[in-house]
Amino acid sequence: MKEDFFRYQAQTTPNPLGLEVSHAKGSYIYDSSGNAHLDFVAGVSACGLGHCHPKVVRAVKEQVEKYMHVMVYGEYIQKPAVAYTKLLASLLPPHLETTYLVNSGTEAMEGALKLARRYTGRTQIIAAHGAYHGNTMGSLSLMGYEERKSAFRPLLGDIRFIQFNSLTDIGKITEKTAAVVLETIQGGAGFIVPKDGYLEKVRERCKQTGSLLILDEIQPGFGRTGKLFAFEHYNCSPDILVLGKAMASGLPVGGFSASRQMMATLQESPKLGHITTFGGNAVIASACLATLREISENTLIQDTLVKEKLFRKLLRHHLIHEIRGKGLLLALIMESGEMASYVVLECAKRGLILFWLLFEPKAVRISPPLTISKQEIEKGCAIILEVLTTFEQ
Repeated sequence: MKEDFFRYQAQTTPNPLGLEVSHAKGSYIYDSSGNAHLDFVAGVSACGLGHCHPKVVRAVKEQVEKYMHVMVYGEYIQKPAVAYTKLLASLLPPHLETTYLVNSGTEAMEGALKLARRYTGRTQIIAAHGAYHGNTMGSLSLMGYEERKSAFRPLLGDIRFIQFNSLTDIGKITEKTAAVVLETIQGGAGFIVPKDGYLEKVRERCKQTGSLLILDEIQPGFGRTGKLFAFEHYNCSPDILVLGKAMASGLPVGGFSASRQMMATLQESPKLGHITTFGGNAVIASACLATLREISENTLIQDTLVKEKLFRKLLRHHLIHEIRGKGLLLALIMESGEMASYVVLECAKRGLILFWLLFEPKAVRISPPLTISKQEIEKGCAIILEVLTTFEQ
């Protein structure tokens, strides 16, 4: 299997981890030799309810037996997608009443960018240094790391950059700006949270200039930070909300939400302003609906902050310089990239799955399922501390 993996499946790095997966359940991934691996990554934040949550699996099976794909997005009325977007609207601010369902987070960002330009009639987009919004050409254009995008130029034009959390840079938002695009919490840069009322002040500047605020909640959304969406912590509601990852408990999906008036501009001049074949797929939407119901109808979101405190209490070690992030979106900041890699790789040998962040080499990602237990947190943290001890020997 490993030989076929390297021969037939395209790779994204020279040295993938290469874990041969047999099955996954709850907080564990099992390899082909029967070994259990405690998952502190959750598919890079995608499996918020853990692996194969029974309610999600049941919803998918029930829908598969009825129908899977019937027509391109927006033409037929399909109950799972309607029920899901209605429930989502009931949990969002009133102006975010309409959601366009797509296939991934980066496609959702592409749609949001098109919507912002179409609605405002402006072209300038402002993004943040250190941002990551996906890898399609429009999303890549918003990336603040030239070395990662230079090989793919020319990219989308009329993009400007500001420094995240810089109050001075807010003045760069002008009447020429169609939209400001920000991650509510910067992910690839190291789980950097907004401070000093930053998002609220960006929101106010956008109102002054007639610019739209697009918030990317692809990683922190769906309960991971102790609120359904992270912007709820910061008194800042976006004009367009971009969604993905944990929406469907591990199935491929994305979405962007806005007012009905704004979203209607994609219907004409031209018609089919954004179109997708598989967006709103009934099987995926069924998983979305079951996921959102489970997250919103119990204490998982509130429990996330309790679990964060436990992580912070247990992971005290002089080699950990800082723990960034919020809720169950955490990053251990080590002395060096070498140390961070040592922790990830050595923990993997001991049955604990950790991962890196895109742009911060000193970071170790911790983003477990929201369903992770106290005992599982204690077990995983003990392994991390054990590995840090071996680093010093």
